[in-house]
Amino acid sequence: MSTSPELSSVWPLPVRGPRYDRADPALVEALTTVSSATACAQLHQLGITRTFVAGPTPLVPGHRVVGSSVTLQFMPQREDVASGVAQEYVERTTALWAVLETIQPGDVLVIQAYGRAYTGCLGDMLVRYFKRKGGAGIVVDGRIRDAPRVRQLGVPIWCTGVTPHYASQSELFPWAYDVPVAVGGVLCLPGDIVVADDDGAVVVPRATANDVVSRAADHEEWEVFSRMRIDQGAVLSEYYPLTADSRAEFEAWRDRR
Repeated sequence: MSTSPELSSVWPLPVRGPRYDRADPALVEALTTVSSATACAQLHQLGITRTFVAGPTPLVPGHRVVGSSVTLQFMPQREDVASGVAQEYVERTTALWAVLETIQPGDVLVIQAYGRAYTGCLGDMLVRYFKRKGGAGIVVDGRIRDAPRVRQLGVPIWCTGVTPHYASQSELFPWAYDVPVAVGGVLCLPGDIVVADDDGAVVVPRATANDVVSRAADHEEWEVFSRMRIDQGAVLSEYYPLTADSRAEFEAWRDRR
């Protein structure tokens, strides 16, 4: 096994995907009032059924983020190509360091790490740098390290847990960025919009974001009305979801407002 801090010449690393456009800031702003549950439900009704990133949960409950995705892909180690033997000295020449230099204000970093328990994809220093670059949040289909210090930084993070391992210590290696990634069973493309809160993280494809916004506005409003009527003693089945009669009642209530 090589102890050289250089990457192998077997395959050129890091891999970078093609140029892409970030999500429209106006669309991102419009989604800031939409919960992950509502976004997921509306996407399902639009025929896009796999949007919930299963596994990652908030490192700090109560955090919420909406932003354009920047992607990072880990791959299994193979010692003739890349390994973590030289620790950070080799890591700093990988996609892990490279992707952080691309971060723009408002970005959400989405990381494919297969839910592995022995890979600390990010720690204090890298999250600190991400924050300095203006990153809005991180969704990791895997673990992070330096948890106490990372919590103190206040960056919203969704992950599957914590570990003492550094990123390439055991099983995986930072391979590519700006490429499609699979996180929690969901495909995330660079520039998709991520909506994450206490219910988890949801990937909103850019092409459907306008529809989600318009549908979510109506959905959120009638849920306000339905909560009010249920609190007043109404029958659940008549107000959740709305029937034809309760829909008419809702529209009259909305017009009066």
